[in-house]
Amino acid sequence: MSIQGHEDDLRSERSYVAGLYARLDTERARVKAEYNSALRGRDGSPMEREFHVRALDKAAKRLDVADNGLCFGRLDTASGEHSYIGRIGIFDEKNEFEPLLLDWRAPASRAFYVATAANPENIRRRRQFHTRGRRVVDFTDEILGRPDGGEQVVGEDEDAALLAAVNAPRGDGMRDIVATIQAEQDGIIRLDHPGVVVIEGGPGTGKTVVALHRVAYLLYTQRERMERHGVLVVGPNPAFLNHIGRVLPSLGESAVVFTTTGDLVPGLRVTAEDTPQAMRDKGSLKILDVLAAAVADRQRLPEHPLSIDLADVTVRIDSETAQWARQEARESGLPHNAARTVFAEIITYVLTERAIARIGQGWLTRADREAWEQLRADLLAELAENDKFTAALDELWPVLTPETLLAELYSCPERLSAAGADPALLRADGDAWTVSDVPLLDELIDLLGRDKAADEAAERAAERERKAEAEYAAGVLDTLIKREDLNDDIGLLAKDMLYGEDLADRFVERDTRELVERAAADRDWTYRHVVVDEAQELSEMDWRVLMRRCPGRSFTVVGDLAQRRSVAGATSWDTMMEPYVPGRWLYRSLTVNYRTPAEIMTVAAALLAEFAPGVQPPESVRASGVQPWSRRVTEDELHTAIAEFVRDEADRDGTSVVIGPPGVPGTVMASETKGLEFDAVLVVEPERILADGPRGAAELYVALTRATQRLGVLHQGPLPQALTGLADNGTLAQAGKQP
Repeated sequence: MSIQGHEDDLRSERSYVAGLYARLDTERARVKAEYNSALRGRDGSPMEREFHVRALDKAAKRLDVADNGLCFGRLDTASGEHSYIGRIGIFDEKNEFEPLLLDWRAPASRAFYVATAANPENIRRRRQFHTRGRRVVDFTDEILGRPDGGEQVVGEDEDAALLAAVNAPRGDGMRDIVATIQAEQDGIIRLDHPGVVVIEGGPGTGKTVVALHRVAYLLYTQRERMERHGVLVVGPNPAFLNHIGRVLPSLGESAVVFTTTGDLVPGLRVTAEDTPQAMRDKGSLKILDVLAAAVADRQRLPEHPLSIDLADVTVRIDSETAQWARQEARESGLPHNAARTVFAEIITYVLTERAIARIGQGWLTRADREAWEQLRADLLAELAENDKFTAALDELWPVLTPETLLAELYSCPERLSAAGADPALLRADGDAWTVSDVPLLDELIDLLGRDKAADEAAERAAERERKAEAEYAAGVLDTLIKREDLNDDIGLLAKDMLYGEDLADRFVERDTRELVERAAADRDWTYRHVVVDEAQELSEMDWRVLMRRCPGRSFTVVGDLAQRRSVAGATSWDTMMEPYVPGRWLYRSLTVNYRTPAEIMTVAAALLAEFAPGVQPPESVRASGVQPWSRRVTEDELHTAIAEFVRDEADRDGTSVVIGPPGVPGTVMASETKGLEFDAVLVVEPERILADGPRGAAELYVALTRATQRLGVLHQGPLPQALTGLADNGTLAQAGKQP
């Protein structure tokens, strides 16, 4: 293509994209008008109207996010047809089957990401737009089968868009890659697999963003099925979730709950950390036997008969009676709290039989059935009001909560011993919860079951509250109507917006929270799909929790075994997946590093070879031309060097971080940066990071691979062997001043 031809094409593309934006604006205005009308509508029930309003709100949000990079490419087929690729689909209003813009997730868009010169997929040319706001500033063409004559292609560079994206300064959060998805990534995003997909990749391979785009793809292809239950995304820490939280909304998807493993039990607050041994014990499936034994230990037999004084007789709960009741309750198969009813029924049956026999001695026989049953009813009522009887039941078969049971187990050596637990679980503050306690508490919710009496009381209280709210709402509406009747100038009356019974119905009929709010607050909520990031850190018990959250076993699992730090984490994917989805999980790997430049990856790869010699490091897609550096400092110089790095990076575009071992002021631990990326990274005292715990090498590997542009190292002692190839930065005044 000649330069003049390029300019002509550019004007044409600008005009076409401007037309797409005009249609987007028209559609946005239409949806907004329908939304406003629906807010005032009276057709249908309140629930139907609420559903319609929410659907229009979602449609409006999808149109809003499409504004940024609406159209980013074009495909020309070998037969001369062409199609445009973008964030959403736009169709000709006169012919709804004629696409003016293809959604990037549509099957017809796949060639934009996977076509190559060797396999052109019937595509002659792939054109990628470079935009600023709504304007196309330029484009890059890639010819996949040059036309006869070998014409020149102006600006031809198949990696231009990708390199521009990976070289751009990092902002506060992860960006979507919808315009630059690579073939290796696209194959995973579009996988049609109903079970578990495990995506493993080294640092910077884009595994997280691929998993999020896979969620967007599944929501596009299975929207009705997926949106009813939503998607759960599990990450290692809140900073990571905040980092990735914009990706799915930028793709128009909002039916997603983001959480950490420590937040999987709603309302629980994690405040402590486990020792490595305690973490290992709690993460193993062997802890299930400990939990079952701890529950059984609370189902006790009396050491001495327990006397219950009734009006006409004293009865006793002896060990034999309690043992029979306990056996029947356990064999019922009910959770502990529900089985208490069986236990109590056996006890009351024995006590009432004995009491009737004593009270009726000499005058009452079973033949007098009516009198016998009347006396039994009187005794049952008396037992129900008897404090000693209630106390005896509480002693022998108490109603338990997961928190109470586990806290008392941890703080009592005798209970730990009775449950067969490792003494390493003993701690002074039993209810100082750790992340590893969460799956145990979740397990106990099912082992113990609900407290039926407490649930019924809560339901009665909630019903009283709903009725009070409905009466209040009706009163407010009546007041508004009376006021409006006195003022004829008001154009829109309250009664025009909502009938009184409708307002009351909204309180009674349904929960008006968004799906993600309801799901996040409900431990029993089940999701249609679950994404697990940094999955190598999850224990066997963590996986039990997540499998309960997704009965359909539809997962996208993301991780890197070489980066595992947790002593309870995965040593192989097979060990974690096979017990739950035997034969239903697929493994895919990502091999290209889009984050870490080759200069930095060379250093990280040397460390990887030392602690995981069988793992192949990902291949960097680019070199930055900036060599990573190191400098040896004294203890007095360390703080100054860190401050200079921070000050110098503040003058640059992008983000930076200082990573160090615990206790070094001005640094964060590597575990807090997992999954994150920064333009510049300063690693402080790597030798201490290596020495910190059994997985110190993995910690240092994570620290070294967070940088997209610049890496520096400050050390007081000798450099670890793998880092000796770093360039010596010389004097303190040069620290952090690499170009």
